[in-house]
Amino acid sequence: MRIARAVASAAILWMSFAGLCSATTASATPKAIFVILDGIPADVIERVSTPTIDAIASQGGYTRAVTGGPVGQPGETPTVSAPGYMSLVTGTWANKHNVYDNYDLSPNYDYWNLFRLVKHERPALRIGIFSTWIDNRTVLLGEGKPEAGGFLFDHVIDGLELDTARFPTQPMDRQIALVDGAIADEGATVIAHEAPDLSWFYLQYTDDIGHEYGDGPEFDQAVMDMDAHLGKVWAAVSARQQAYDEDWLVIVTTDHGRDGETGREHEGHTERERTIWIACNSQRLSPKFKDMPEMVDIYPSIAQHMGITIPEAIASQLDGRSFID
Repeated sequence: MRIARAVASAAILWMSFAGLCSATTASATPKAIFVILDGIPADVIERVSTPTIDAIASQGGYTRAVTGGPVGQPGETPTVSAPGYMSLVTGTWANKHNVYDNYDLSPNYDYWNLFRLVKHERPALRIGIFSTWIDNRTVLLGEGKPEAGGFLFDHVIDGLELDTARFPTQPMDRQIALVDGAIADEGATVIAHEAPDLSWFYLQYTDDIGHEYGDGPEFDQAVMDMDAHLGKVWAAVSARQQAYDEDWLVIVTTDHGRDGETGREHEGHTERERTIWIACNSQRLSPKFKDMPEMVDIYPSIAQHMGITIPEAIASQLDGRSFID
């Protein structure tokens, strides 16, 4: 695959560079960003030109991964957006976090999300969310709600999709593409100047285009546009790593695939709907990373990078395990 070839071509360079970096990395301040680009199947991300994702993967790795939980068991989770987000941020499947759809949501906050964990264990760390869907913060994560731990974000850019003065409704919801661009621009500025310790970027429009057109040139172009948005965030991270003693983890993924017939739908458990992908810049990837990791493995991997020991009461509830040594 194109991405695999890019990773292989960079391997020798990074093996020689690793020794030079090890002393710096050991003392550098760990920071992490995870990015969800909505609804892009693995076969599309491997075929379409995505230079930013390739650049991130060349420093660490790219792999296919799985979402949707264990089929036919209590943890089976619909391949739908909000359940996918919640599985990532809680490290659990829907039978625990209780999010089965995008609407009428009643999350089970007993399963701590990653931001709640970070603020509980390291209150001085700063967290950020840059999202095209405001419900990610207000509902799924439950910011400020006592039952969700009462934590507050230090940096927030969301709700722009509700700002009809700035982003008036357009045919095919094209205003969402503009919102994605603004989220990437403004969020990258925060990364460059404020450098939160843990951040979530969520960009939506690829899923909208997928539902409208299915597989085809329109969807491919939307994926390339997303990669360009991601490039702004990656540029900010790269500049920070050159200027400061910081060790940035960047994980990019998607929440679900799409049906194999048209590419317009998702919800079920066909192989294409369940097959997602992960691009990661970490040089500490374990063999597990290449062995079809799951969406729920991202949570403990970020905690591992940040040096946060997950309390046993929380760790025992997780369905995932780290792919970072």
